[in-house]
Amino acid sequence: MKKILVPTDFSKSAEHALKVAAQIAKKNNGEILLIHMLELPTSGNDAVSSSHDIPELMLFKNAALNKLEEIMNADFLKGINVSKVIQFEMAFDGILKSGKAHNADLIVMGSHGASGFQEMFIGSNTEKVVRNSDVPVLVIKKEDDNFNADSFVFASDFSDEIREPFKKVVEFANNFNSHLHLVMINTPNSFKSTHVAKEIMDNFTAGFKIDNYSTHIYNDVNVEKGILHFAKSIKADLIGMSTHGRKGIAHFFNGSISEDLVNHAKRAVITFKI
Repeated sequence: MKKILVPTDFSKSAEHALKVAAQIAKKNNGEILLIHMLELPTSGNDAVSSSHDIPELMLFKNAALNKLEEIMNADFLKGINVSKVIQFEMAFDGILKSGKAHNADLIVMGSHGASGFQEMFIGSNTEKVVRNSDVPVLVIKKEDDNFNADSFVFASDFSDEIREPFKKVVEFANNFNSHLHLVMINTPNSFKSTHVAKEIMDNFTAGFKIDNYSTHIYNDVNVEKGILHFAKSIKADLIGMSTHGRKGIAHFFNGSISEDLVNHAKRAVITFKI
């Protein structure tokens, strides 16, 4: 967790994410890249090439620079190497590209969550980043001046495709001295006996060096509710999942449990791309 990307729209949610990123950076002697996206108009002439629009764009850019400078002087960022970037791009596209370009180890974002029409047809930038980012994404839901991941729930089916992203899960858990609660959610539509579920999980974990973990099998009506209910029952600090990054029609019909958790969980959520 040496290089942490933190997008900001200057909202309270973004500030909450930055405060958590600062704590992680201090713990790991890391640095923060603070990024703000200025979204360009999508209709009419090219906003960059049009001389009529350039003064207005520069006004927005200078205002954003001033806000970034103000944020970078915050007490909670003292002692941390913080750099700033402003890009003219759609927010989620710019965040994803910046994550790759700057070799970020982690993206930390704030989110209020979404519901109803917005959740189904529009979605938040955080949700889009979670769906598409190759870099782990930590989503912060509230202000937390003492962020920890002592109790870290990771929910999965523990299939072979999870093995590669699970390396990053183990690295994160070991780095934070977390107790890693590995949980398989049993649902009526995908039921496994305790014996079978335990065998799958034991075979899966045998190939990893995990400092501190336990395995759990939890029954519920669906996977999302099972994860939320289990996390609440053990008072978890953090919920983790892998995401497939579904797009287009497949995402519309199948949905994404990771994105639903980002919208509905009260706890912090971290996602790892398969």
